[in-house]
Amino acid sequence: MFSEYWPEFISLALIHFMAVVAPGPDFVMTVRQSLRFGRRHGILTAFGIGAGLSVHVLYTLLGVSAIMHTSEWLLIAAKLLGAAYLVYLGVQLCRSKPATSDAPTVDTTPESGHQTLRRAFGIGFLTNATNPKATLFFLAIITNVVSLDTPLTIQIFYGVWMCAVTALWFVLVSLLFSAEKARLWFHRQMHVIERTLGVVLIAFAARLAFV
Repeated sequence: MFSEYWPEFISLALIHFMAVVAPGPDFVMTVRQSLRFGRRHGILTAFGIGAGLSVHVLYTLLGVSAIMHTSEWLLIAAKLLGAAYLVYLGVQLCRSKPATSDAPTVDTTPESGHQTLRRAFGIGFLTNATNPKATLFFLAIITNVVSLDTPLTIQIFYGVWMCAVTALWFVLVSLLFSAEKARLWFHRQMHVIERTLGVVLIAFAARLAFV
């Protein structure tokens, strides 16, 4: 049965992959998490991003995307909510301070002021789940590429595939930026990098909210 949906799947997979690899809020947060906290936090953030995509998959399967597509106020509310979260993250990064030591440290205890692995996953999840870019992708692309006649089981397969590919891509990004040489090289200027990434996130928020 699946063979007849190969053209649809390939079209969706290619469009989705191009959207994933294009730099956006997910990429920014994965880079930041990997540089600041190390490989495990970067990978957990990547898994969180992949899991966050399931939110968009779920409301698409439930038909909420079709409702949002026809209800302008719902679409605006979703965009503003996502933009607000990106602004919040951006402001937090813009407040980054210079490091006080010569070498990066990785500590998962919340008492030390560092980040738990659960928090890393949560940041990734919320970054994607509230990302207006992902919302617009599912409204503009999924509803046009995937036929209404496509069986629910096939659509679920599409959703699982996109979540897995998204997580895998950002795991690769995390592995690149969490490499020891990369972290050592970036460490002394980490506050500058985080402030720059914060400005980028705020710019993404403004662009997605008002375009």
